[in-house]
Amino acid sequence: MRLRTATVLLVLVCALAASAVAGLALGPVRIAPGRVFDIVLGALSGERRTGAFASIVWDVRMPRVLLGAVVGAGLAVAGTVLQALVRNQLADPFLLGASSGASAGAVLVIVFGAGAGAGAAAGAGAAGFAGGVGVPLAAFAGSMGALVAVYAMARRGATFTTGRLILAGVAVQYVLSALTSLVLVLAAHPDQIRSVLFWTLGGLGGARWDELALPATALLVGTGLLVALARPLDLLLAGEEGAHTLGLDTGRFRAAVFVLTSLVIGVLVAYSGAIGFVGLMVPHAARMVVGAGHRALLPVAALGGAVFLLLADLLARTAAAPEEIPVGVVTALVGGPFFLWMLRRSSRTEGVTG
Repeated sequence: MRLRTATVLLVLVCALAASAVAGLALGPVRIAPGRVFDIVLGALSGERRTGAFASIVWDVRMPRVLLGAVVGAGLAVAGTVLQALVRNQLADPFLLGASSGASAGAVLVIVFGAGAGAGAAAGAGAAGFAGGVGVPLAAFAGSMGALVAVYAMARRGATFTTGRLILAGVAVQYVLSALTSLVLVLAAHPDQIRSVLFWTLGGLGGARWDELALPATALLVGTGLLVALARPLDLLLAGEEGAHTLGLDTGRFRAAVFVLTSLVIGVLVAYSGAIGFVGLMVPHAARMVVGAGHRALLPVAALGGAVFLLLADLLARTAAAPEEIPVGVVTALVGGPFFLWMLRRSSRTEGVTG
């Protein structure tokens, strides 16, 4: 099993490298892979190349590729953990309202709070709004609030049914989407409304070098802690009573992991917008390859999420070039049918009305 996991990780690392090269080379302006390698190696060695191609690769596309890899990995890890916490493979940061909650909290700060002035002045994309700490903190609070609300509504005794979980997530999403729309209607700057609206659909176009540190830190620290908690996460799969019998305080553990997962989701959504279905599809695919043990599952899901989002963003940039499609639209087009298939499969065993 360890050899199989190592092989899968190696394949995913190679796929991630290939996806990154494609993301740097392809776009409205196509650049040969050899030129891309020369520009990147030159920048890493301190001998940065000059010219339009060098600026496109290093200043525009490289931050975007790095942010895409970070966000994809983080959303996949968060989805994997949420599925363990609620013991349901249909759980996902987007479907459970966590991404919508993070969006609502961030938009409140962007339009009315400390981030509004900077965002209006910049007139830029997603990441331009997240320059301060206020937006990530607001996104974390919104994500945490949404997860707590869905958790409370979906829980019946010690169990969660698919029907209650989905209905609770949909209800919370509707409320938060309405709140976000109201905030946008009340916003004072048309340019700000346009930028925030694009951001709520999910996008990586505003990525900048100076804004990569916080999401990368959230991913590395969050994933490291969650991998260290792999055994308790595995115990949850045995059920509440089984985990408690084996010495796990399920209430405290679940609350602590909810907070940690909400923090990761909130920070990522603050920089990328609400990107759905990554945390649903990737953990399911990873589980089919390496099994349900979280010590192997989490790293595989992280790499798989990074590869998936880089490819989705590449499609978003090139499908209608020079126009750009929000990457959240691309992931929804892929994830929607997958979700319906998963829902149909789940309803055969328990019924959607639980």
